[in-house]
Amino acid sequence: MLITLEGLDGSGKTTVWEALHDACPDATFTREPTDSWYGEAVARSIAADDADPLAELFLLTADHADHLSGTVRPALADGELVISDRYSDSRFAYQAATLASSDVDIERPLEYIRGIHAAFSRPPDATIYLDLDARTAAERAGRTNKFEQDGYLADVQANYERLIDAEPGRFRRVDATRSPEEVIARVEELVADLAEGSA
Repeated sequence: MLITLEGLDGSGKTTVWEALHDACPDATFTREPTDSWYGEAVARSIAADDADPLAELFLLTADHADHLSGTVRPALADGELVISDRYSDSRFAYQAATLASSDVDIERPLEYIRGIHAAFSRPPDATIYLDLDARTAAERAGRTNKFEQDGYLADVQANYERLIDAEPGRFRRVDATRSPEEVIARVEELVADLAEGSA
């Protein structure tokens, strides 16, 4: 079973992901961007304010493809529970916002990016969405890069809502304004229920 953690920067995904290591010691834990050389290229692009948005999308897509073949698919084939801190929905929500605000002439960027992934990606079985408003998310994240600005994160949040509306059965929404302890407890409960249901 593939469970993904999604949400805006600052929503607490990584904190939850780290806490789940103790709750699910037999699971395969992974994340995107990865720590491969593809992921390193993504990190360089994210740090560059003048990165070409379409090139950045395809760097992230290449990292996702490598992640699938090297980590996700083998673990799933072995019957393991896979928990990923960010996955394809991050690409859909973030890169669609980037393309929409750029000079790239692509109509309906969210659908465009989803179409690219549909040909090869493995959809999550369930996605836990840590729900947080854009301003609070930007404050928590520190507004340190181009992806952590209020207006941009508001566009990303709107894209996440479109994704949730399109597949409401896949998403589990968690109120990320609550204390870290409450959020972690709720996510652990959801993961346990999802894993038990797939057994």
